[in-house]
Amino acid sequence: MSKLSYSIAGELFAKYPGYVRGVVLGYELENCPSPDELIELLREAEASVRTRMSIENVAEHPRIKSWREAYRAFGAKPSEFRSSIEAMSRRALRNEPLPSINALVDIGNVASLRHLVPVGGHALDDVKQDLALRPAVGDEVFIPFDSDECESPLSGEIIFVEGKTVLTRRWTWRQARHTLTLLSTHAIEFNVDGLPPVERAEVEQICVEVGEMIHRFCGGRWRYDVLSPDQPSIEIGEV
Repeated sequence: MSKLSYSIAGELFAKYPGYVRGVVLGYELENCPSPDELIELLREAEASVRTRMSIENVAEHPRIKSWREAYRAFGAKPSEFRSSIEAMSRRALRNEPLPSINALVDIGNVASLRHLVPVGGHALDDVKQDLALRPAVGDEVFIPFDSDECESPLSGEIIFVEGKTVLTRRWTWRQARHTLTLLSTHAIEFNVDGLPPVERAEVEQICVEVGEMIHRFCGGRWRYDVLSPDQPSIEIGEV
């Protein structure tokens, strides 16, 4: 793929002090159905959630609560739109195992549940325009991964985009069909989102874990960067 930029709007760092986003980039990958070893890691990660919270107090866990407060700040009701980590945690607490999709998807879910942070993967194979995390204008286009219906985000909603194409609505809520991680995926980027009390050092640790799992189960090459107020933009492309 050609060299592209990946940026976060400065107003997000101003409005959400302490926020950082780790970006893990993997190339020349051979995605595959998850082997038993990786599925076992997923089950262990689910079980770890049940040792740290209960279904009665999930919304008050500091790593869930911070996302609920962030959602309220940009106008999304957290009881109606749950961050990915809250939705996954609630599923684990109900003893509903996540389905094994493929190795790359499962790697993201393992890391997310282990650390109780949103970790979302996007295939880069067909990405042609710059990527950005920013407030929506309202004229962007979003097609959910499980639908054919085209919709637009609300003005001010935090979105992850390729040009005008929305890849994720409401920061860490729902992913689009475009950039879904498939068995045919050979290049990927994982977003590792850290809101306080999660600190940059842990985000970096998670990035390393994700990169090592990518190499272990899918081969290829990987690297990571952290987007922060000091470095709001990076270049993505070949490692």
